[in-house]
Amino acid sequence: MTKILANIKGDKAIWAVAALLALFSFLPVYSASSNLAYLYGDGDTFSFLVKHFAHLVLGFLIMYGVHKIPHHYFKGLSIIMIPMVIVLLLITLAQNTTGGGTNASRWIRLPFVGVGFQPSTLAAVVLMAYVARYLSKIKDKAVTFKETLLPLWLPVFLVLMLILPANFSTAAIIFSMVIVLVFLGGYPLKYISVILGSGLLILTFFILFAKAFPGVFPNRVDTWVSRIENFADNKDTQEDYQIERAKIAIARGGVIGTGPGKSVQRNFLPQSSSDFIYAIIVEEWGFVGGVFLMLLYILLLLRLVIVAHKSADVFGKLLVMGVGLPIVFQAFINMAVAVELFPVTGQTLPLISSGGTSIWMTCLAIGIVLSVSSKRETTIEEERIKEKEENPLEVLSEVL
Repeated sequence: MTKILANIKGDKAIWAVAALLALFSFLPVYSASSNLAYLYGDGDTFSFLVKHFAHLVLGFLIMYGVHKIPHHYFKGLSIIMIPMVIVLLLITLAQNTTGGGTNASRWIRLPFVGVGFQPSTLAAVVLMAYVARYLSKIKDKAVTFKETLLPLWLPVFLVLMLILPANFSTAAIIFSMVIVLVFLGGYPLKYISVILGSGLLILTFFILFAKAFPGVFPNRVDTWVSRIENFADNKDTQEDYQIERAKIAIARGGVIGTGPGKSVQRNFLPQSSSDFIYAIIVEEWGFVGGVFLMLLYILLLLRLVIVAHKSADVFGKLLVMGVGLPIVFQAFINMAVAVELFPVTGQTLPLISSGGTSIWMTCLAIGIVLSVSSKRETTIEEERIKEKEENPLEVLSEVL
């Protein structure tokens, strides 16, 4: 263990935030999983805690392994992985399966191990790395919109169209983050406006087509369309029931909360250990706990900006913002849903909610960020060693 800690590189504040979020997650997950334990198990919540622990251990192993990879390797890896994630998304979309009353078309089951995996979360990380690579390649070059269509926007829209039928919220987040990234990468604003207009037009036609031919997309199209319509029209639906329970939980929390493990709404709130875990946290830990959690994500955002600013190359800067910003963005969307600022999205709270794929891909993204920051540490250390070699007096003083 000591040897592993000695080999940990990268931004220590990001490591600390990730560790704090992971450690804190055990309390709300253990508390909120009681409902699932009685509905789908024998009432034993300990097994859910063990499963969450296993997911986090694997996630941090991924983070540790990825952060040791030089970040420029992700240029080539993103090109290789784009076709692979497209194939995975096609397989996932072709399933058209449902399980336990819930549409399972967002998931595939990995062979041999039998573990469920959500390819859209992997696609998000890979796509952001791919876009960062392309933007760094054309930086300070005059390119026409036509020149960027095939190498940049074709993979983006292909991935989004494969995710959209089953998972609108993930597709919307990815598209938003790509727009933010191309803006930060200096992509011309007039081209961005064209892409935004094209995206809205494609979405409109897709919704109209899905409504005209509902049997063509037997996935979650009706679900996410109805969520948006109900949120806008304020209709009474299952989603409203979840929101009302979440708001009751938040109201019960008050300033300091009811105490760890003393949530009442966990017994009534669906997805209390994943999509609506923030409401359970506020109920048990109060306003203080909710704000503290929010500040951790804000600290993560600040460190992302610092790491990106200090990166020596353009690809490193864009890579950090590309894979790091969605983590914070997703966290605030999850919180916003709990207080009814957003319609129900199904987005988890990164490193807090239960669920394997979400934790693993969040750790993968953080590992990439740490890879960029560790590169700078290595460069500084090399410069320091070089200065020592050029200054024999300094070397002699250390020896003495």
